[in-house]
Amino acid sequence: MTMKKIGWLLLMTGLFSVVFLMAIFPEAALHSAIRGLAIWWDVLFPSLFPFFVISEVLLGFGVVHLIGTLLDPLMKPLFRIPGSGGFVAAMGYVSGYPIGAKLTAKLWDQKMVTRDEGERLVAFTTSSDPIFLIGAVSIGFFHNPRIGLILALAHYGGGFIVGLLMRFHGRKNSSSSSPSNELIKGSRIKAALHNMHKAREADGRDLGSLLMNAVQSSLQLIIVVGGLVVFFSVFLELWTRAGAIPVLSQVVNSLLSLVGVPEQLSTALVGGLFEVTLGARYAGEAGDTIPLAYKAAVAAFILSWGGLSVHAQIASILNETPLRYIPFMIARITHGVIALVAVLVLWKPIMGETTPTLSLPDVSYLSQNGYSHIMLVFCTMLGILIILALFIEAFMLLRRKFRKFPR
Repeated sequence: MTMKKIGWLLLMTGLFSVVFLMAIFPEAALHSAIRGLAIWWDVLFPSLFPFFVISEVLLGFGVVHLIGTLLDPLMKPLFRIPGSGGFVAAMGYVSGYPIGAKLTAKLWDQKMVTRDEGERLVAFTTSSDPIFLIGAVSIGFFHNPRIGLILALAHYGGGFIVGLLMRFHGRKNSSSSSPSNELIKGSRIKAALHNMHKAREADGRDLGSLLMNAVQSSLQLIIVVGGLVVFFSVFLELWTRAGAIPVLSQVVNSLLSLVGVPEQLSTALVGGLFEVTLGARYAGEAGDTIPLAYKAAVAAFILSWGGLSVHAQIASILNETPLRYIPFMIARITHGVIALVAVLVLWKPIMGETTPTLSLPDVSYLSQNGYSHIMLVFCTMLGILIILALFIEAFMLLRRKFRKFPR
C-alpha cells in the first residue's frame, strides 16, 4: 500500500470518527465549533485578511519583481531561491502562517520559481507572526514578556537555519527564469524598476479590477482557513471526550520520561500536535513545579511545528500547485527540534538561572512590547511601495501619450 493510499485511509477514518462522535456528543461538538469560529473571527480574520489583500495588490503591481531584482544577489547564494523569495519571507514572517505558502503559490503561478525553489521557500517562510508569539504566547499564556525574546530567537533563528538546510533540497541545476535575472544596462535599481514596470504591463488589470480580484481571492482563502480551524477544534474536542487524546497523552508521557522531560507537558505536546494555539496555551499553563525553561522549549517546538490545523491550510494551498507537502512537513519537524534545542541552550545566557513569572493586567500588549511601532514602519514601507508602483505606472502612461503628439 502506497503512502498516498495510507494517507487517504487515515483521513477517511478520522472523518467517519468525527461524524460518529458528533452524534454521541452533539453539545460538545457545537461548543467546540463555536470556540473555533471565535478564534477565526477574533484573531485570524483581522490579522490575516489585510495581508492577503495587500500581497495580492503588490503582486499585481509588480512589486515582487522589484524586490526580487534587488535581493537576487543575497537570496540565491544563501537559500538557492530567486530574490522574489525575499518579499515572501518578509510578508511570511511578519503576518504568519499561511501567508508564506500563499505567496509561494502565487510565484509559481507567475513562473517565478521552480518546484524545488518553491518547496525550499515555503519550508522556511512558514512561521508564527510576532503578534501571536510575543503577545498571545509570552504575555497571554506565560504572563512573562521576557519569554518573548528567547522564543523569537529560537523560532525565527531556527527558521533561518531551516532555510540554509533546505538549500540542499532538490536538483543542483534547478533554477527559475524569473524576470529578476534579466538585468538591463545600468544600475540594479534601474533594472528593478524596469522589471517592475514590465510585470505591471504583463498583468494588465486596472486598479479597480486588481483590488476586486484581490478581495475575492483573499476571502476564499480566509474562509478555507476558518473552516479548517473549526474542524480541528471539533476534532480535538470529540477525540478528547472519546478518550483517544488521553491515551495519546499517556504514550507521550512514556516517551518524555525516557529523555527526562516532565510528563505534565504531554498535554501541551498532544494539543500542539493538532492546533498551535491550544498547545502553546497548555504549555504556559503547565504546573508551577515544571521548570520554566522546559515549558518555553515545548512552546517553541509547538510554534515551529505549527499544528495539523496549519499543515492542513498549507496542504490546501499547495494542492493547487505541483509543490509537494512532504518536504514541508520534514522542514516543520526539523524547525521544531532546532527551536526546542535553541531554547534550552540559550536559556541560561539570556534568561539566567530563574525567571519569575509576572502577573500582568489585562491591557493591550502592543503598547508594552513596541510591536505597534514595528507594524507602523512595515505598513509605511508597504504604502511607499504601492505609491511608487502607481507613480511609475502614471509616468509611463504620460510618457506614451507625449510620444504620440506630433512635434
